[in-house]
Amino acid sequence: MKVTGAALPFLPLCRRLLPSRLTGLSLALLKATALELAILAGHVLLYPSGVTQERRTPPMLPARDTAPLPTRTRPPVVLLHGFIDNRSVFVLLRRSLAQHGRHQVESLNYSPLTCDIRAAAELLGRHIEGFCERTGSSQVDIVGHSLGGLIARYYVQCLGGDLRVRTLVTLGTPHSGTRVMPLANAHPIVRQMRPGSAVLEELSRPAPGCRTHFVSFWSDLDHLMDPLETACIDHPDLLAQNVRVSGIGHLALPVHPAVATGIRQALDSAPPGTEATPQTDGLTVA
Repeated sequence: MKVTGAALPFLPLCRRLLPSRLTGLSLALLKATALELAILAGHVLLYPSGVTQERRTPPMLPARDTAPLPTRTRPPVVLLHGFIDNRSVFVLLRRSLAQHGRHQVESLNYSPLTCDIRAAAELLGRHIEGFCERTGSSQVDIVGHSLGGLIARYYVQCLGGDLRVRTLVTLGTPHSGTRVMPLANAHPIVRQMRPGSAVLEELSRPAPGCRTHFVSFWSDLDHLMDPLETACIDHPDLLAQNVRVSGIGHLALPVHPAVATGIRQALDSAPPGTEATPQTDGLTVA
């Protein structure tokens, strides 16, 4: 999926107008912005297809006279969208997971009228319990974009979800709060994503013995994270790995093929050790 070519005609002009030390950054920002606009246009077209909850289908069981082949057991995956969004944002990621053997994948839509991260986390917990019952699995993996990652983290840390969630991958999630769009403070759930909110204060409290492995993807061109590093997890009790993504913005995180590869690797990797030592890796995608 290469859509950054739209910015190419402007590159010679940028090189002439900008100081050489700023040209590299400005060109990267120009490409990322073009990609964000293209993704936004595509997502607007797909949005109606994801308004309703997806139909839950029971897993296909093998025939009685068929001996199951030995396979590596991997938990089902729950996908959780961001603020004022729906499950359609995960169309490409879901296809990528299916192509690599992840067929037990479900998306959860929470209402855009949801006004409390805590209430959304309780809904997520009920959904996961039903998902585990349908699949016969004792654990799930979660991929959460933006606000979705914060809801999943609250479920894991504050509602006992670490018993059910093996790995939580977050994409552009404001773990420490973001200061962008001050006019959006009229919405209660936006206020909960501000630095110093009661919800974020709960997440900063000690979480000894938390069993979930966290992997946080954050972008150096994410226009919705202020500061950028707020999308990193920094907690002494959590087993967390922060992955810096260079070259794309907020909307591209759940759809870019290179990020999808990183997500698959995070889900397929066994949680490292028992020591909660934060790690930092890098991923350049553009």
